[in-house]
Amino acid sequence: MHILSSIMVMMAVVMCVPAAADAVTHKLEWEWFLATGFATGTVGVTGMLATRTAEPIRLSLREGFLLTCLGWLVVAFVGALPFLALGISLTDAVFESLSALTTTGSTVLTGLDNLPPGTLLWRALLQWVGGIGILAVAILLLPLLRVGGMQVFRIESSDTSDLRLPNFAKTITGLMSLYVLLTVLCALLYEALGMTIFDAITHAMTTVSSGGFSTHDASFGYFENPALHWVAIVFMIVGALPFLLMLRAVYGSPRDLTRDQQVRGFLGFLAVTSVVMAFGLMHESGLPFFEALTLTTFNITSIVTTTGYASADYTTWGFGFIGVFLVLMFVGGCSGSTAGGVKIYRFQLLVVVVRAHIRQLVSPNRLIPLRYNGRALAPDVPVSVLAFLAVFVATIASITAILMMLGLDLVTAYSATVTAISNVGPGLGPVVGPAGNFQPLPDEAKWLLAFAMLAGRLEVLALLVVLDPDFWRN
Repeated sequence: MHILSSIMVMMAVVMCVPAAADAVTHKLEWEWFLATGFATGTVGVTGMLATRTAEPIRLSLREGFLLTCLGWLVVAFVGALPFLALGISLTDAVFESLSALTTTGSTVLTGLDNLPPGTLLWRALLQWVGGIGILAVAILLLPLLRVGGMQVFRIESSDTSDLRLPNFAKTITGLMSLYVLLTVLCALLYEALGMTIFDAITHAMTTVSSGGFSTHDASFGYFENPALHWVAIVFMIVGALPFLLMLRAVYGSPRDLTRDQQVRGFLGFLAVTSVVMAFGLMHESGLPFFEALTLTTFNITSIVTTTGYASADYTTWGFGFIGVFLVLMFVGGCSGSTAGGVKIYRFQLLVVVVRAHIRQLVSPNRLIPLRYNGRALAPDVPVSVLAFLAVFVATIASITAILMMLGLDLVTAYSATVTAISNVGPGLGPVVGPAGNFQPLPDEAKWLLAFAMLAGRLEVLALLVVLDPDFWRN
């Protein structure tokens, strides 16, 4: 309760930023931001004072699971309050807030070009805050909780007996500094290449966080300068790389980043897919190669890194491209990044496990060591990965079936589920595709997709643990 209360206080402070933006532009929404910020801050301060203690805070693993889930829910509902000023329903407000915080990027809002600047800035801030929250969970908590094979990336000095927040705070300080530096650099480049200062700041925050919220209905396609698209490509890729390895590279160990098996696989996959798709688009549409390469690289990078920007409606490129983009929604970035999805390392580990199993079938008595990134895998890692993938697929199947029972067609139901649990943003088809919007969906579908967003961001298993009755038994 003490930690959740402190999170509410931080959210109240962040609300002052869009309030100031609306006040400067003489928009009345600043009053609502100030009122919701005051109410949130009051509740938060009261909770902190009521639960303060002189002893250092230490969390058990069970408390870590619970704090992770409750933290996202508290911030999502607090983040939804300012959206109510737009006259939308609570369902839409929570959907927009949770989509922002999980950096999914699906939206129920239309007419973005005419929305108050404070609201647009709030959407970007939620994604930016969600990005650093994702890094904290992915780097510090989930490896300790041994979720989905992420124990492979456990920090060597971490102690699994309890979660020592001061140690975590030291790591977060370095990550936050790098996160801010990348955001500032991205904003400066955007502004230098023609964006307004406001667009540069908001898009920098949603690029580095792999969020994808834009200030325009046309998304990144609003900007015609190809140089802006390539800058976005670079920073989308950076946001999807392991931040701990980038931090080590900054401190003088760049080889840790270049020699990492996950990073090499991720960059190689992006390069090959983008070039092959560029030749296909050039053949289909007759575009010059560089223009086709810009289109494919931008949109493929956006989907694979789960950023969710769109520079064009790629569903009009042909059925073959639609099929490829549907597959790309599953991929995701690297572990310890702001990207969502299955993650590259799980596919690599799956290949290692399947290859070893095939060899075992040929030679039953042969001992085949499982290795990844030059290290032997712990026995529980393959099981964790396979359990994650099984639950991931089962969740997609279940939610798709329920959405179809609610009246959605197969393409909309399936792609909306995949894009929600993978935290990508746009789906496929005329309703939720890159040229569409999630507003037409029924409220029941929006709540279900909001659950899928949270499940995907918490690596599915971490959320299911809290829903298990055994979790609450001594």
